[in-house]
Amino acid sequence: MVNNQQKISIIICSREVNINQELRENIENTIEYPHEFIIIDNSENKYSIFEAYNLGIKKSVGEYLCFLHDDIVFHTIGWGKIINLIFSTNSKIGVIGVAGSKIKTKSPSGWWNCPDDLKEINILQHLKNKNIEKWSYGFKQENLSSVAVIDGVFMAVRRDDTIFFNTKLDGFHNYDLNISLEYKIKGYEIVVTSEILLEHFSIGTINKSWVESTLKIHNIYKKKLPLNASNSVNNFDIDALEQKNMEIFICQLLDFGFIFKALFFWFKWILVKPLSNFHFLFLKKIIFKIIKKIKTGTFL
Repeated sequence: MVNNQQKISIIICSREVNINQELRENIENTIEYPHEFIIIDNSENKYSIFEAYNLGIKKSVGEYLCFLHDDIVFHTIGWGKIINLIFSTNSKIGVIGVAGSKIKTKSPSGWWNCPDDLKEINILQHLKNKNIEKWSYGFKQENLSSVAVIDGVFMAVRRDDTIFFNTKLDGFHNYDLNISLEYKIKGYEIVVTSEILLEHFSIGTINKSWVESTLKIHNIYKKKLPLNASNSVNNFDIDALEQKNMEIFICQLLDFGFIFKALFFWFKWILVKPLSNFHFLFLKKIIFKIIKKIKTGTFL
């Protein structure tokens, strides 16, 4: 007889009152491990993703917690057994994902803002143009790879009653970076496995709320960054990636109307990197942006 702790708690923040029957049946037919469903009804948008997942943690009893998007399908039979095997084999592992990066810059960015050879991904991804791509990166000779941070489509974590999602953050972005950092702070390892394949029916969007969230989370965890998951990354030019990601983020700030924030980051960046073609391109872009706002009467 299985006791409550010998379970995987499936925690889903649902955009409907409940998850669709197809997803429930898919999980039931593929997990092959004792489990419970913890469905957080967010149909009325009462919770941020951070609040919803914390509520799920408090309601759960499993020794492992698995946070899932509600628009996926598993293709791997016995993925619950794989989770159990990984966690039980190495007590230092705290988080398992199906996509992640070996490095996370101090510069504000998504986990994916790094070269492809530093990504570890195994997923079937639906694109906005209706195509489906098999994203397969890394895993050259192994099924398990250490990473710095993971993607939130699938996050299996070892229960640790001292770790929760940070409710200083809100909205629906960067919860994956948040939980990755929380487990890292506690000394756990984070891994990505190629043995679990799922299909994801939507793709993330960079928008204004993502930029706001990214500003906030990097301010909260700035002393914990950058993160480097492996000695194999030691020869990588981290300074070049920091520069690239900072310049990308400054442009994203500008693109979504955060003119003064963009200027603030640019002034800080010019002190670090005074000689760069980016500065001329930025000035050209921001002058055009300001002129456009003045003409439309939206400049404050």
